[in-house]
Amino acid sequence: MSKPPILPFSTTIFVRDTCLCLHVQRAARALARRFDEALRPLDITNGQFSLMMSLNRPEPPSMSAVASLLAMDRTTLTAALKPLERRGLVETFVDSEDRRLRRLRLTEAGERLLSDAMPIWTQTHAVVDEHLGDRGSDRLRADLLALTEAPPVCGA
Repeated sequence: MSKPPILPFSTTIFVRDTCLCLHVQRAARALARRFDEALRPLDITNGQFSLMMSLNRPEPPSMSAVASLLAMDRTTLTAALKPLERRGLVETFVDSEDRRLRRLRLTEAGERLLSDAMPIWTQTHAVVDEHLGDRGSDRLRADLLALTEAPPVCGA
């Protein structure tokens, strides 16, 4: 005879149905798959698209600025850059004024690919927006931003 669980199964069901972290992770994976599939003809993932888009600015950003924007640590960012650098889409270089800083920029090939990706992203995003209904995307973005900016939980 098996020993009774410490937590009842009803607790598992409650967490499954109410856990915001679980629901956000599931939704993020579903969105990622949708955008990955849409961008597949260009041989980039949604993460690579976001990374390349973060470099599309007037001045090349620092590694730490990009890592912060994408909510990544520098090690993860460095790993994410490698395939894009190998393909000649992104380049990393030392800052001319502060040799300790590494900056990032899109190459011409990267700019062209990002330009080719925009209509795909726009079309895919329109489908998602339509699925969420009137102002659903705006509400979701606002709610996610509120979670991003929430103060840390005390005592955790």
